[in-house]
Amino acid sequence: MGLLLVAGVVLGGAALLTAAGLVGIVRRDGLATLLRNVRDRPREVAGPVGLVVAVLVLNKFVRDVAPEVSHLIGWNVTGLIYRIEGPFVAHLQSVATPWLTAYFSVVYLPGYVFLLVFPFLAYGSLEDLAPLKRTAVSFAANYTIGLLLYTLFISYGPRNLLPEAVEPLLYSTYPRTQILVSEVNTNTNVFPSLHTSLSVTVALLAWQTRGRYPRWSRIAVPLAASVVLSTMYLGIHWAVDVLAGAAMAVGIVSLASRRW
Repeated sequence: MGLLLVAGVVLGGAALLTAAGLVGIVRRDGLATLLRNVRDRPREVAGPVGLVVAVLVLNKFVRDVAPEVSHLIGWNVTGLIYRIEGPFVAHLQSVATPWLTAYFSVVYLPGYVFLLVFPFLAYGSLEDLAPLKRTAVSFAANYTIGLLLYTLFISYGPRNLLPEAVEPLLYSTYPRTQILVSEVNTNTNVFPSLHTSLSVTVALLAWQTRGRYPRWSRIAVPLAASVVLSTMYLGIHWAVDVLAGAAMAVGIVSLASRRW
């Protein structure tokens, strides 16, 4: 019951944001084009979406056994990450307030889901489907590389390594969210930050399409930046995880943009 409730709140919030985006950004003409593309160009539309769905399904199955493989390999980089950046996340949390925690919690959950879902609808409403294909390939690459690195490396987040200095603000403020997050992630999967890599990917792609959707770029860029900050503020990721995720996004989008 707890899982269904939290999932309903997160997905409901994301759905409201998506609906607002469709009305304010895609608008009636774009929605008409989206419906026309789905009807007249089903393979071109379904192909990119199907690619991401297939990668997510594979990701789910492989991620169930990835922690066992990680421990067999035994490459624990948690200590190395801490030696590089020290108590940076603890210092970041020193500015924590109830309002900031509420904001970053909303950004980290429904805001992040909206950031990932909306591009497929927005770019599916264009006559030129290259941005849609670029988005799908970029997402698939992010998940694939992320899963590979999660399997190779064991890395615990700052809230796990430094429980006395770093508070798990998301879970301590909204305990039920841990039920949802535990369904899609484990404590050892923090390097790199996929929240960061996918959010930065969306921001970069939104910037590329700012000529067609200027409002989307003005929303996606600050929202992606907020997601990036939320991963550290909430005590989930290290700054090193974030930098690695951002670098991964830049590389993936650059390569995808050369093809589409």
